[in-house]
Amino acid sequence: MKKFVRTRKKKSSVGDKVFTIVNTMILTIFVIITLYPILNTLAISFNDGTDALRGGIYLWPRVFTWKNYQTIIHKQNLLTATEISILRTVIATVTQLFVTALLAYVLSRKNFIFRKQISLLYVLTMYVNGGLIPTFLLYKGLGLTNSFWVYIIPGMVSAFNMLVIRTYMTGLPDSLQESAEIDGAGHFTIFLRIIVPLCKPVFATIALFIAVYQWNSWFDTMLYNRMRGEYTTLQYELMKLLSAVTNNSSNAETMKNAGNQVTPASIRAAATIITSLPIVCLYPFLQRYFVTGLTIGGVKE
Repeated sequence: MKKFVRTRKKKSSVGDKVFTIVNTMILTIFVIITLYPILNTLAISFNDGTDALRGGIYLWPRVFTWKNYQTIIHKQNLLTATEISILRTVIATVTQLFVTALLAYVLSRKNFIFRKQISLLYVLTMYVNGGLIPTFLLYKGLGLTNSFWVYIIPGMVSAFNMLVIRTYMTGLPDSLQESAEIDGAGHFTIFLRIIVPLCKPVFATIALFIAVYQWNSWFDTMLYNRMRGEYTTLQYELMKLLSAVTNNSSNAETMKNAGNQVTPASIRAAATIITSLPIVCLYPFLQRYFVTGLTIGGVKE
């Protein structure tokens, strides 16, 4: 004979209902505030540039056109710039994350006698630097200018990222390392087989930081690789296109070639969508690690 157990539902108080309603309204407003600029930029990017000057475009293009994107796609060196941007983002993310994680592991070991002094030196680099001209002369002396490796080597270690990873590693139980050492494991084995699997949340967070910075960076291209078209980046080419459209001397020719359908505002909107799309597609895969890695690793000693 089956027994049916009646579960008594807990009645929600008036305060709980009010809290749920208010919380839902606030979150809905936040979603609208967050999504509206993106949807508005997307609508303007697909709208006729001249028509967009009239205003009144919110969530849907009034005069649909592909001219804004065609103007960007037909830009010279765009394919090469996209390849270089993807290449520098992937290589820099992998190398910087690996080197920074190794340094953070060393500085997180309590038996390393110089860890406080070295950590202090890295913290100082967050507040003091040599300036633009000395940095340029240093890179030139090292042979990094007019080369692809100027995107990779100078920023291989980030003090902020190192501190976040180090703090996360410090919070791991010491017994894990001690038991591995008893079994004869060395530091490199401990790092790869024990520390790395446990640090996936903070690694995903730092990898997203590095990837976003590398993908959006264009100033280093202008400084060090302006004369080498084979090392140009997508952001730099889009910056030059936007400057050409905005500039009065070249604006007439650009508008003529595009059939009087593009403006600086419409080109800017299309460039924004193109540059942000890869990061938007990447973020959902790292989102589950993002909050955990940032909150746990962000607590300083």
